[in-house]
Order: sequence, then C-alpha cells, then structure tokens
Amino acid sequence: MSRLDHIAYRVKDRNATAKFFQEAFGYKVQQEFTIQFDDGSSAQCIALEPPEKLGPETPWQFALPASSGQPHVLHLAPEIFVSDGGPGSIVHEWVQKRDGIGGIHHLAYQVDSVEATMKEWRDKGWAQFTSHDVHRCDGLTQVFSAPHPLTGVIYEFIERGEYGFCKDNVKALMESTAGL
Repeated sequence: MSRLDHIAYRVKDRNATAKFFQEAFGYKVQQEFTIQFDDGSSAQCIALEPPEKLGPETPWQFALPASSGQPHVLHLAPEIFVSDGGPGSIVHEWVQKRDGIGGIHHLAYQVDSVEATMKEWRDKGWAQFTSHDVHRCDGLTQVFSAPHPLTGVIYEFIERGEYGFCKDNVKALMESTAGL
C-alpha cells in the first residue's frame, strides 16, 4: 500500500514559494531548517503541512460510506517540502539547470517497507537508486530513485513512524542526487 506523502520543490526563493502554498492552498509551516554541506554550501528548507493535519487521531487513509455500498477511500493531501540554496550548493545548481526557476524535484510515496519496495522495483527493473542503502533517522526510513526512464521523475520511498522531516536524512538524500 502506498500514498503520496509529499512533493518536494527546489526553487529560487523558498519563502515566496512557501507563502504561495500558504495563501493559495491553506498550508502551514511545520518546520524550517538549514542543511550545511561539507563543502561549506548550504540549503534552506521549509516543510509545510496541509490544512488537515495527519496525526495519531487521523489515519493517512480512511473510508467514507457510499450509496453504492462500496466505500470511497480517501487520502489526506501531501505535505510540501521547499528548499533553496546559496551559490554552489546542490539545490542552487539544480535550480540553475532549470532556467533559474527550479520545480518539482521529487514525489515521495509513503510505503509499508522501503526495503521491500526497493527490492521489488529493482527486481522488476523499474528503478535504480541514488544510494545502495536506505537512509534512517529516528522513526524515518527513506531512499531516492534515479530519474525514472519513463516519467523522468525522482521517486522517494518513505516509511514514517512520526511525521515530519529529519535534517540528517534530508542532507544524505540531497547529497545522493548531486549531479542529477
């Protein structure tokens, strides 16, 4: 089982982009943080949560009764992750390659098991991954695919215990896509 967990944007101006999502779609700032890379560059990040917050009392999938007897299965809106970076950073270089505007960097899908999903996608020839192993943080397991040969999209698989983002995983994931 999977659901769209978050959409990650790499952009020229994270604050203006976050403001747009807040005003246009009702998103709220969940957290902000800076990633420092070993080369001295940095990326600034804003995680936004949708108006209907996911939490222990709200499952990520729920069903509503339908007149046909079959329930309608609904998923909550995805979180939004927005980042920008200074000159020379992984994020800045990625944005510059896209006319200085940036765009959607990846789509993240919450899955029951990141390792099992990686194995399935490798076995079926659906993806290569930007790292050999998954990235783990307290209550969080993640990995990126390389851009998919059919869609051009980088897919992230994420397994969450608690909701939010982990700075260490974000750094490792960003570093795994340097040069893409």
